[in-house]
Amino acid sequence: MAVYETLADWEIGYLAVELRTGRFTGTPWTVVTVGESLEPVVTMGGMRIVPDVTIADVAPDAGDLLVLAGSAEWDAGGGVAFAELAGRFLAVGVPVAAICGATAGLARAGLLDDRKHTSAAKEYLQMSTGYQGSDNYVDERAVVDGDLITAGPDSPVQFARAVLARLKLADEKKLEAYEGVFHRADPAAYGVLVG
Repeated sequence: MAVYETLADWEIGYLAVELRTGRFTGTPWTVVTVGESLEPVVTMGGMRIVPDVTIADVAPDAGDLLVLAGSAEWDAGGGVAFAELAGRFLAVGVPVAAICGATAGLARAGLLDDRKHTSAAKEYLQMSTGYQGSDNYVDERAVVDGDLITAGPDSPVQFARAVLARLKLADEKKLEAYEGVFHRADPAAYGVLVG
């Protein structure tokens, strides 16, 4: 998981928990945080995170997934090093999951031009990014196109579900129950998750 100043912690919270614990998938993952340096960053929620590794330490073909959350930095034109890292992951066939502002960073890098994707809105991506992918914009909460998973800022549950589906960590019944519990507050769906 990429970490940077003003990271939107709530956008990746559901996904981080499910990957690390494996509580509903049965497959716990090691979550490694990556920063531009090893200096601590402070999230929008005020949490202080010290990166485990730097971008220079990351070998995309040795990983399983790169997760990029939104941040004020993306909207200010930052995040270039992380967008370049995302391009390297996609080039070797390793999934990249981007939500909210991170989609603008990927648009700026041209990584959405030829892939189906979503974001906060097509107009958001068109603002000062040089975005050329409007024909591939899909007005859905989360979109998976091969190794690229994208979502808008109001869809952290759907983002987690889409990533878990892309990684084949749960079947459709369990994924539907997951969204039922955490998005629609459907208590009946909880039995499917723990059963």
